Amino acid sequence: MNLRNALIVFRKELRDMLRDKRTIRSMVIIPMVAFPMLFLVIGWAQEKFSGEAEKEVSLVMVHGGEDSPKVVQALRDFPGIQIVPYKPDARQEVSDKTIRALVEIPAGFDASTGSSPANASIDYYDSDTRSELAKEKLQKFFDDYRVHIAREALIARGLPTRLLEPFTVDAKNVAPPAKVGAAIFGGLIPYLIIIFCFTGAMYPAMDLTAGEKERGTMETILTSPVARTDLVMGKFLTVVVASVTTAVLSLLSLGITFTLTKRGMFGGAGSTRQIAIDPAALVGVVVMLLPIAVLFASVLLSVALFAKSYREAQTYVSPLIFIVIAPAIIGTLPGIELNWKTALVPILNTSLVSKEIIAGNHPWTLMAAVFAMTCVYAAIGIVAAVRMFNREDVLFRV
Repeated sequence: MNLRNALIVFRKELRDMLRDKRTIRSMVIIPMVAFPMLFLVIGWAQEKFSGEAEKEVSLVMVHGGEDSPKVVQALRDFPGIQIVPYKPDARQEVSDKTIRALVEIPAGFDASTGSSPANASIDYYDSDTRSELAKEKLQKFFDDYRVHIAREALIARGLPTRLLEPFTVDAKNVAPPAKVGAAIFGGLIPYLIIIFCFTGAMYPAMDLTAGEKERGTMETILTSPVARTDLVMGKFLTVVVASVTTAVLSLLSLGITFTLTKRGMFGGAGSTRQIAIDPAALVGVVVMLLPIAVLFASVLLSVALFAKSYREAQTYVSPLIFIVIAPAIIGTLPGIELNWKTALVPILNTSLVSKEIIAGNHPWTLMAAVFAMTCVYAAIGIVAAVRMFNREDVLFRV
């Protein structure tokens, strides 16, 4: 390969790429806008709808309690709960989300003592946020009511009420903000960056192959005094630059978003949780993404070269996003850890090692293995791309 000729092709293709609005949109605008919009909108929606659900007065039916007016009246006076008349199909109404919960109070509840305790039950709709909030309110009510009954019993026997609380426990968070951010976003960040890395390479790869064929400029380039290998490397470097630039800009956008929002989208209204992402960890993620960007560039160039037009190239390249998403999603799942087996799986290994780096862990041996294996896959992709460009039946496919 002649490096000088490859760089000449690279400069030419890079200049043409920067003039393409579709490439600029996918490489610059979307990464810089996507993260702020994603986190800010989700944070706003979480605060708005979660706040509304917490403020909602929960409709609750009570079954039983005819001989226990004290607990029923206390339940009516408890804030955030509204007792509605009982119906025989109360459980069905909970399932239909007409009411939020059903409380069953056994006979003799008020008269029960420590020697013969009564058991109340709460029926609710699991996975329905409002029903779960109603259950939490009812559990708090019965916890408070239990303490109230115990306090009255102690007073009646002339015993101090402090026996109910012989000691207190203070919980203090010792995790630094970077560790908290890593725990929350450790799997999400690599997933998003890998997707942006792939999409950033898609459009330049299609434009430099199928786009050239459609415009009729491929033949002109092939007749120039440049070897096929130099031509491929020039185009390849252009796609790699687009892919890495998209990934870096998305990381930069993520950092700006955290700087502006201070606590990210999971802080919640009134939360004191501090979240931060270590900039050094993001730099490490970029380094680990370099070989995966090379792999994406080589594969996309090889696949898009088969197409005769830009639109046809889209039909070939678009399904590849699912092949990329699958291992990237698997890398976000709990229980999936970086080891010698997962280090051999492309994309998944990059996702897992990036998650480790963001979490502040540096398994250097496995990191080197992931980097090396991804470089091997990328080299195979480059060889395949060069061979494709040397096949006349692919270049001039009709």
